[in-house]
Amino acid sequence: MSLMLNADLGEAIDSRLVGGTDEAIMPHIHQASIACGYHAGDHLMIQRTLNLAARYGVMVGAHPGYPDPQGFGRRSMACSRDELVALMHYQISALDGMSRSQNLSLAYVKPHGALYNDMMTDQQIRHAVMLSVAGFYRPIRLVLQATPDAGLHRREAEAMGVMLWFEAFADRRYAGNGLLVPRSEPGAVHDREATLAQVEQIKRHGSVTTLDGGALPVTADTLCIHGDNPESVAVIREIRALLDQ
Repeated sequence: MSLMLNADLGEAIDSRLVGGTDEAIMPHIHQASIACGYHAGDHLMIQRTLNLAARYGVMVGAHPGYPDPQGFGRRSMACSRDELVALMHYQISALDGMSRSQNLSLAYVKPHGALYNDMMTDQQIRHAVMLSVAGFYRPIRLVLQATPDAGLHRREAEAMGVMLWFEAFADRRYAGNGLLVPRSEPGAVHDREATLAQVEQIKRHGSVTTLDGGALPVTADTLCIHGDNPESVAVIREIRALLDQ
């Protein structure tokens, strides 16, 4: 299994902090999913994160979320289909325009936090997200979590003319249904040892061990680490080395 490595970046609370954790991560990843200003980030953070991506030759993607900076985009919000499409287009367009100004090409969209989780469990929200990607002015990929429903999700996307990349997670524990254990539960975010073990299992066996001890098949195109998890950031060199083997 050949996997790209991605990270969610540009999410510092203060734009002056960009260049610390993000700069430590950027040389080791293939893809940077950059916050668009709704759940985190601002125009200066976007610019600085794009600068880093350009310096290290990293693919860039938009990381849009609910308009919820107080909750870091981790709280679900009731939005109509039209509102979801508009808020997605607004954020994607901001990243696309700023990327073009730095001679970069936005390659994909990966929703953030509660929007990502809602998309995976609510068909109407997922279709609104797909509709926003399908209605963008040029083809662009959408990142979805690799779950046992991946075949259904691929058919939904194909019906709308949307291309997908499926994603697995290095540093998050999986529930038996293939979704992520909520962050509010103990052990939802892996420590260093568990992160490395999960990366190796995904790489070698195409599976993860779930909370109930089962082995869940995972077929993914890209593997995510979270920039706000110090444990996974500390071993990013080792994660990249495992993927490059």
